Amino acid sequence: MTRGPRRRPETWLAQRGGLVELLSVPAALFGVLARLRGALYDRKWLPIRRVDAPVICIGNLTAGGTGKTPAVAWFTRRLIARGWKPGILSRGYRRGEGPGDEAQELAAKLDGVMHVEDPDRVAGAARLVDAGVDAIVLDDGFQHRRLDRDLDIVLVDATRPWGLPGTSDGADPVRAFLPRGLLRESPSALRRAHGIVITRSDAIAWSELTHLEAELSRLAPGVPISRAVHAPTELVDRDGSERDLASLRGLEIDLVTGVGNPAAVEATLTELGAHVIEHRSFPDHHAFVPGELDRLGQRPVVTTAKDAARLLESTALPADMELVVLHVELEIVKGAEALDALLDTLPMSPAHLARQSLHAGLHG
Repeated sequence: MTRGPRRRPETWLAQRGGLVELLSVPAALFGVLARLRGALYDRKWLPIRRVDAPVICIGNLTAGGTGKTPAVAWFTRRLIARGWKPGILSRGYRRGEGPGDEAQELAAKLDGVMHVEDPDRVAGAARLVDAGVDAIVLDDGFQHRRLDRDLDIVLVDATRPWGLPGTSDGADPVRAFLPRGLLRESPSALRRAHGIVITRSDAIAWSELTHLEAELSRLAPGVPISRAVHAPTELVDRDGSERDLASLRGLEIDLVTGVGNPAAVEATLTELGAHVIEHRSFPDHHAFVPGELDRLGQRPVVTTAKDAARLLESTALPADMELVVLHVELEIVKGAEALDALLDTLPMSPAHLARQSLHAGLHG
C-alpha cells in the first residue's frame, strides 16, 4: 500500500482558532508544572547529581530542531583543540538495538569520540567518566537538571525562535507550551543560560534578527549572544562518493526529510541553486516504512545526514534510488570569542589533571 507523509504537527499547531485551541488547557497545566519543577531545582529541593568531569549542556527551549547536533560537534571539537578528552551524552531518541540517528551522524563527524546514549543521564555520565572521559558534552539536556552542569548553552532557531513557524497571513507565531505549542519551558528560563546561540541567523531579515537579539537580551540580561549559520559542507552519494556542492545549481531534485525544521533544509538547497520539485516531510526521527518513497526516483533524492542514517537502514529505500546526502556544519559568525571564554572557565577534572601530569612527565 502506498503511504504518503504524515501531516507534521506544527503545521496544525501554527494555526489560530478552531479545535487546536482546546490544547490551551493542557498547555496551561504543562506550563504550571514546568515552572514548579524549575522552582524546586532552583531551591535545591530536588536532587542534583555531580560527576567527576565538567558538563557542557547544549540545549534549547522547544521541542524540535534548532541545530543541536552540529552544535554538539562544534563544542566537542573546540574541547579537543584545548587538550580535553570529551565524550558525548544523549538520551538516545527512538533508537533500536544500535545507536540512534544523531549518534550515527556524530560518529561520522567525530571519529573516536565516545558517545553514550542513556535516558538516565546521571548514569550515562558516570559511564563516560569511568571510561576516562574528562569532559562531557550533554546533548539536549537544558531541561534535564538532575545532572549538574558547568555550562548551559541554549540554541534559539532564528526562523522559529519559540518553536512554531509563522502563518501565511503574517500574524505573529503562536508562542505556547506543549501541547498547544512547542515550548518545553518559558522563555524566561534563558536566565539560567551561560550563553545563547542564535542558529540559522542568516535565514531571516536583518531587522528581525536585531529584534530577536533585543528580546533575548531582555529575557536573559548579561548572557552573551552569539550568531551561527548552518553551512553546507558536502554532498555524498549512498556509495560514499562525494559531489561538489556546485553540482546542485540548476538541478531538479526531490527532498526527503524527517527533521525538526524541514523548511530550513529546503531553504539551504534552494540557496545552493537546486530546484526542489517535491518535498516529502515526515516527523522528526521518523522511522521510514515501505511505500513512503513511492513515485520518487525520477530525479535525485536529497536528504540530510540525520535522515540518511535511518533511510539506509530501512526497507523503504529502493535499491536503485539515487540518494544524495547533504552534510552541514555549524559555523559561528559572531561571538565565537565569548563561547571560547566560557570554555576556558571549565574546572579541571581528575582525569584531565592526570593526563596533563602524564604529558608533562613525558616531556619533562
